[in-house]
Amino acid sequence: MSDINEMNVGPRWYVAHTYSGYENKVKASLEKIVENRGLEDLIFDVRVPVETVVEKHGDKEKEVEYKIFPSYVFIKMAMTDESWHAVRSITGVTGFVGPGSRPTPLTEAEVEQLNIETTRVELVVKAGDTVVVTDGLFEGYNGVVQSISDDLKKITVLVKRGSRDMPIELDATSVKLA
Repeated sequence: MSDINEMNVGPRWYVAHTYSGYENKVKASLEKIVENRGLEDLIFDVRVPVETVVEKHGDKEKEVEYKIFPSYVFIKMAMTDESWHAVRSITGVTGFVGPGSRPTPLTEAEVEQLNIETTRVELVVKAGDTVVVTDGLFEGYNGVVQSISDDLKKITVLVKRGSRDMPIELDATSVKLA
């Protein structure tokens, strides 16, 4: 068994380094290889992060895409010999980011900070709803939703403690409708 197979920790984000200007070609080639070889169970997503900017030249507007990380392609994959060879064999790929020949996956914090993978949160509660806290120090307490953060990740709930209401901030996943 090779070193690469021993590194497999399930699907993680890896960064492949490419020749300058080859990012989209590498992405298209990798997607084609995944489809042709049936590697959907090993390579899940390929991204070239871009930023769209509207440039104004006099009275004309033009949308231009700029690569946020030139010469890099982000790949969500399970690291095995087969997936490693599929990526490394593409023309334009110079290697993976990591020490020596050992690809290093991005941490969850890095993925979140780079905004590579966005998860859409749908809340079933709104301000004024009565909820039950399902996790943490106040588990089992009832309260009223006071506010919800703009990113839908945090909820402020008024929980009755003795004779007064106490506002507590919770993860959006830590409450359910009463």
